[in-house]
Amino acid sequence: MAEPKNDDFLDDIDDAEADAFAEEMEEIDDEALEIDQLRAERDEFKDRFMRALADAENARKRSDRDRREAENYGGSKLSRDMLPVYDNMKRALETVTEEQKEANAALIEGIELTMRELLSVFKKHGIEIIAPEVGDRFDPQQHQAMFEAPVPGTKAGDIIQVAAEGFMLHDRLLRPAQVGVSSTPAS
Repeated sequence: MAEPKNDDFLDDIDDAEADAFAEEMEEIDDEALEIDQLRAERDEFKDRFMRALADAENARKRSDRDRREAENYGGSKLSRDMLPVYDNMKRALETVTEEQKEANAALIEGIELTMRELLSVFKKHGIEIIAPEVGDRFDPQQHQAMFEAPVPGTKAGDIIQVAAEGFMLHDRLLRPAQVGVSSTPAS
């Protein structure tokens, strides 16, 4: 028997079989489309999940940084408000004469103990004194020039007077040291 040609084969298929075949092909196309849609939806959910995970990690890092900053610098306003107390106590102790020390020994000792305690609290909370000395170089990161004057025997930028000490809170400047700075000496 001779093999039927393709045209003969199609002739042999009746309409019901052709319809069933077309429906089957349509179902396969629908399933393929549905699979593509599900893959796209899966990829979208995966992308959203990865972004949410990254956002959560960033939020965790940000909250850790904020917590550390709050621990280290949360008291900076109070610290800044305490600096005049230090300045006044230091000035008071510097002006005490030997005669006053003898006459008011207990009072002076109390002020000195209070000053030591204040310095201890400063140290405990990360407050360091910036104490430049005459002859040091002016550092605009730590010093504030209150005036500039030509002084023989100095170089421009040398500290010639210290008006007030400065303070650092960990690595942040609370108050710059207030200094007088030498300008180029007059000839």
